[in-house]
Amino acid sequence: MAVEIKRRSFLQMGLAAGAAALLPDLLLSQGMQPDRVAQARANALNTPIKVTPLTGNVYLLQGAGGNMALQTGREGPLLIDSSFATAAPRIREAIAKLDNGAPYSLINTHWHFDHTDGNEAMHAAGFNIVAHRKTRERLSMPQTMKFFGFTLPAAPIGALPTVTFDSAMQIEHNGDELNLLHVEPAHTDTDILIHFRKANVLHVGDLWFNGMYPFIDADSGGSIGGMIHAGEKILPLADSATQIIPGHGSLGNKEDYTKFHAMLVTARDRVAAIKKTGASVDETVARKPLVDLDAAWGKGMMNGDAFTRIVYATLG
Repeated sequence: MAVEIKRRSFLQMGLAAGAAALLPDLLLSQGMQPDRVAQARANALNTPIKVTPLTGNVYLLQGAGGNMALQTGREGPLLIDSSFATAAPRIREAIAKLDNGAPYSLINTHWHFDHTDGNEAMHAAGFNIVAHRKTRERLSMPQTMKFFGFTLPAAPIGALPTVTFDSAMQIEHNGDELNLLHVEPAHTDTDILIHFRKANVLHVGDLWFNGMYPFIDADSGGSIGGMIHAGEKILPLADSATQIIPGHGSLGNKEDYTKFHAMLVTARDRVAAIKKTGASVDETVARKPLVDLDAAWGKGMMNGDAFTRIVYATLG
């Protein structure tokens, strides 16, 4: 069964699995196994880090991996997510231009490779790593992502979170209060969101792919229902002025996220209605339940057919 993933778009997003797009189809057809990790790191090596000032002392950092955030101030820089290992020198350079203080903390939004591969390098630079307890657990052992057909090895000791929590954590730093909140299994079972209360900035990790269908990692406990429930925690935290950082895609706001959340509900309801008739996943895809959504949401890593498969597989 072929997965209808847009190879070039997927690679540009910097997702770990998307690195397979670098190989010619001929190699794949001959059964040669690509080193997806090496390919993703190679792509990140030459990708610049774009820095966008947000409110106050908070910045958006974008490179080859998932979107990052940086808080600066007298108490030292605080970073959210670490992209790929090969991006670490560029990330450190970007940070140094904004804050040359002693590194404070690196917060992981979830365990995925494109958000945590730089952990070891950032820890070596002085950042202590904060994450949900399950992020440390998943990074501590090999992880398989069947949707993409590969297994990632356990992360090195230096990449593992050194401070973990279960449901919530509060950090007072650089003149702001950061609230870290775990959501029930959604994109994965390790997801947290980070709310900079004074700055009025939310980093929601891969709970949001802005302007595109999201990947939901069923092998890590993710589900379409969980993604929708996560929105019920995100939306009350935002107002019309809140800047919301997605895991992938451009900076957005509450209106943008509300549209994404509505799309998830529509996709779930349509696919669930077909599945209840006893239709197989291939039969469901053939009925094109999301075809009218593709113009708006099929511009990222996958089209409506691929997302239909994910929704079908993760329905409760």
